[in-house]
Parts: sequence; C-alpha cells; structure tokens
Amino acid sequence: MREKYTYNCIKSEIKIEENKIQSFQKTASATQSFRIYQNGFLGVHYQVGKISDDRGFALAEEKLSLKRQYKYPLESGVRHRDKRERILTDKELMELAQECVSHLSEKYPRFVLSGSIFQRQTDEHWTNENGLDYQNIDCSVDAGIIFKHVDSKDISDGWFGFGNRNFSPEKLYEMAENYLGSFEKQIDLPEEIIVQKQYYDFYGKLTESLNAEEIALGTSLLSGKVGQKVFADSFTLLHDVSDEECWHNNFWDGEGCVTQGDKRVFIENGVVLMGYSDKRTAEKYGVPHTANAGSNYCDIPYIGWINGRIKRSDKTIKELLDGRLSVVPVAYSGGGFNDKGDYVMPVHLAYLSDGEKFLGKLPPFTLSGNMFDMFGKDFIGVGSDNPIFNDKQILVKMKGSKT
Repeated sequence: MREKYTYNCIKSEIKIEENKIQSFQKTASATQSFRIYQNGFLGVHYQVGKISDDRGFALAEEKLSLKRQYKYPLESGVRHRDKRERILTDKELMELAQECVSHLSEKYPRFVLSGSIFQRQTDEHWTNENGLDYQNIDCSVDAGIIFKHVDSKDISDGWFGFGNRNFSPEKLYEMAENYLGSFEKQIDLPEEIIVQKQYYDFYGKLTESLNAEEIALGTSLLSGKVGQKVFADSFTLLHDVSDEECWHNNFWDGEGCVTQGDKRVFIENGVVLMGYSDKRTAEKYGVPHTANAGSNYCDIPYIGWINGRIKRSDKTIKELLDGRLSVVPVAYSGGGFNDKGDYVMPVHLAYLSDGEKFLGKLPPFTLSGNMFDMFGKDFIGVGSDNPIFNDKQILVKMKGSKT
C-alpha cells in the first residue's frame, strides 16, 4: 500500500531595518514524503524538493529494510479545505509594507523599528491507495515589528504584530498606538495581578500533561485525575482544527485520522475527560483513540499533535475584568513551568491595561503561579473579543514581585 504527502509553501517577505524597507525576498519550497506499507512494516523516503513518484516510492521501498514496524490500517476519505480569503501580488504586498512603515515612522519618530511583513501561501496534500485524498490550503499576511526607543540602551525593547487572512493596516496602527504610544508613560505595578495574554505560553504544560501514555504510566501531572474535577467550572480545553480557529494547520493527524466536527473536548467544565492518543497508545493502554498522532514524515507517526483551544467566555475581556485592570507582559525570558507545574517568568516589559487599551508601562517584575491554580481558582476566562493582540486572550490571577 502506497501513500504520498506533499507540502508546498510560497513566502514573500519584506524586511524592515531602522524604519526603512531593506529587502524583498520570495521563496518557493516543496517537500514530499513517499511511504510504503508492507507486511506490518513502513518504508518512508522524505524529500526536500521534487522528484518523480516512481523514484520516490522506489527509495521508500528500499527503506523497508530498516524494519520500522507499523501495523495499523490506512485511512480513507476525501476532503479539500481552502481557507484563503485574499492573495496579494508582490506589488500589492510592497505597497502595503511601504504604507505601514511610512505611517509608523512618521507617527512614532522616537522609536527605531525593524522586523518584516510577509505573505505565506501553503498547500498540503495527502493521498493513498486506500482512497484517502486530503488537502488543506491557506494564505495569510503577517507583520512583526521590533521596536527600540531612541533613549534605550537595549538592543530592542519589545515586539508586536499579528497575522490575518485579510490583513488590515488599521489593526496594525491600533496595536502600535498601544505599544508605542504608551511606552513613555510609567505606571506602578498594581497589588492585584490579573494577567492578560495570548494563552499559548501558559497552556503548554497542561497539554503536555494530557498525553495519554504519560497519564497511563503515572508520569503526568494529571495521572490518576481522569474523571475528576480538577480545574475551574468555566474551564474547558479542546483540540480544535476548525476553519475559524486554525491557521496553516491541516485537519488530519499524522495517521490520516480526523475528529468529528474537527473538535474533541479533553477537559470540560473543569473535569478531565481523557488524554490524547494515537492508534498505538490507544491499543496499548486501552484508552480512547483521539486522532492526535504527530506528523513525522521522516518516520512512523508518534503521539503528541494537539491544537489546543480554551473555550471562550460569552463576555468580552473588559466585561470579565469588571472594572479591574490587567497586566500585559510583552518582553520576558528565562522562565516557564517546572515538573511540578509551578510557573515563574521574569518580565522585562509589560503594560497596564483596562482590557482594551494600554494605560502605561510597568517596571520589571517576576510572575509566578501554578498550573492547577491558573486554570482553577485563579482562572477568570478567555474573552469573546480579540483586543490588543487580535487573537484569543486569557485572564488569570497570578503573583507578581518587583525585580
């Protein structure tokens, strides 16, 4: 049985240095994975660049001698998903970049700006002889701006940016006003620390702990807690690769499996329902198969692919704050979670916010908390709107100490 995976990416990027456009670069990359399944073994050839199917499958057949065991049947099904909304020509992208750089440089002359604006087009396609034919196409424009105040002695002071399928310069300007317009306003750290942030930096340890194999082996922080209420009533975590929530990610896992509705709930209203698994883990430990195999196109699939999402509240960030203020970390390093779920993060730059706009810059401080508290008693919610970051944001109480 033969299987082929292809990934094509076209990237057009405009580099910005010291408030000026410095270069334009366009690249087109292609990768291919040819796979042959025979008598319970997998032969795979991974190719950067394009070669003929005959040559690719011939090389994959040679790799059967490595005796990589894989005994599970191949998937079938046909689905093509195209999430593109707008594709800019190189000329349009350059004009967009020139407009953005000119606007930001003129309005914020006390800042040195660098970074890039780029468009990325991706096309992933997976087929096999069992009738599987999956394709996922996407396109987005991203802006990332590194800023440095003219009086600063640091190499850079911070970063802001976002991506969108239909990029709006006005959203970038609103973001710049928050970050640059509030930079010279110094404000004291409040006694109550409510962190407002994109939640990706916070839930990594939690998703790691949902690995079904580690739960079964007793090495996860959630071992022995499946079926128990562990987190806040309003906390629900799911794997989500739906059209709205998924960027440049396909809808299938590393074994060609999909979930119904492109979603699967792992924690619901604070209760841990299950861990995530691939076919091997589900069979070995007698747990539900959740279609969360990683895509290793050089080798056999592995457990570990999850596109996590915390369920949104029906309230906006400002409504969740209910008159309180939030702390928005911008530049931070050298911290994270330890094996016990304790979190520590030195924050070099942060702003105080009313939930929609920045009020001023805070002095350096250190954030601390614990995974079970952050998503338990200290969890406030994820807003229904996307202020500040143009993306989903969490509100959670944490401890803060000045450095």
